[in-house]
Amino acid sequence: MPRALKIILLIILFIGFFEAGLLSSYTIITSEAPDVKGLIDLQINTIAEFFSSENINNALIKDPKNINITNKIEVVNKVASLGKVDGIALDSLNVSTYESSSNEEFGVNITGLGFSSPNTTRGQIILSGNPDYIITATAMATNKNNGIVIDLNTIKIISILRFYKQNNTNLNTNPNTNSNSNNSQRITIG
Repeated sequence: MPRALKIILLIILFIGFFEAGLLSSYTIITSEAPDVKGLIDLQINTIAEFFSSENINNALIKDPKNINITNKIEVVNKVASLGKVDGIALDSLNVSTYESSSNEEFGVNITGLGFSSPNTTRGQIILSGNPDYIITATAMATNKNNGIVIDLNTIKIISILRFYKQNNTNLNTNPNTNSNSNNSQRITIG
């Protein structure tokens, strides 16, 4: 017997056992005789709906659409507060959506780079020019006459990731000198 014929018979056998199990479970659950035509039509419609062009288009990965919001500063402050970071870089704030921004209300994704609190464990305060965190949040935005506004009460933090920083043993620990090239974006106070 050819291999292709064996595969076809196996598929037919699987479908037969599946249908028999479906009909018998329907009889046990409802205590009535099953409507065979109705159950088969339901399965065919479900499979056809699953493979419809609308569902396939929704399943394809689409690029998010960046949007401009009018309350950036309030959003930055709220995300920093919810994320328990010292601050968010305003220019790193990215607001995007997969939905149509012409709707009155739609969901948005918010991403920003956050800074940790100043480090005072070594007797000096180090203000870093490099962000320590990447924060991702979701919220609902409203399309108003003066622009798109994010509802601050709907902001929810999805993830907070801390950037890995490799310790450099050659860092200059003397607070009176600032000649190390690795400290070019750091300001040392103290």
